[in-house]
Amino acid sequence: MKLKRFGVAIPEDLLARFDKFIKNKNYKNRSEAIRDLMRNKFVEESYEKNKEVVGVISIVYNHHKRELVDKIIDIQHSFQNIIVASQHVHLSDDNCLEVILARGKAKNIEKLKDNLASIKGVTHATLSITATV
Repeated sequence: MKLKRFGVAIPEDLLARFDKFIKNKNYKNRSEAIRDLMRNKFVEESYEKNKEVVGVISIVYNHHKRELVDKIIDIQHSFQNIIVASQHVHLSDDNCLEVILARGKAKNIEKLKDNLASIKGVTHATLSITATV
C-alpha cells in the first residue's frame, strides 16, 4: 500500500487532547491514530447508509429459562440468509454466551440483535459492526 503524506492545521488545545488520546489508546504515532479514526468513520457511514456490513452479536442468557433456547434458534433460522456462523459457550451453571456472525444490510443485522435481545431470559446483548471493505 502506497502512503501519501499531507499537512493538517489543528488548534493547539485540540492537538494536545489528540496526543493524550493517542497515548491512552497505545497508538504508535498520530498517523496510525488518524487512519484508525478515518476507518471507523467509514464503518459508521456504511451503517448509517444501510450498506452491507459484518456484525458480531453476543448474547448472554440463562439457559434454565423455559423454551429460551428454542426461541433463540427459531430467530436464528428466520435470519439464516444473513447468519454466517454461531458459537455457543458455557459461562457458568446458569449462563451461556451465544456469538453470532452475520453479514448483510446493517439494519437487518440490527433487527436480528434486537429480536434476540428482547427475548425474556436474555440478560445482555451487544452488536459490533465493521465494514466489509
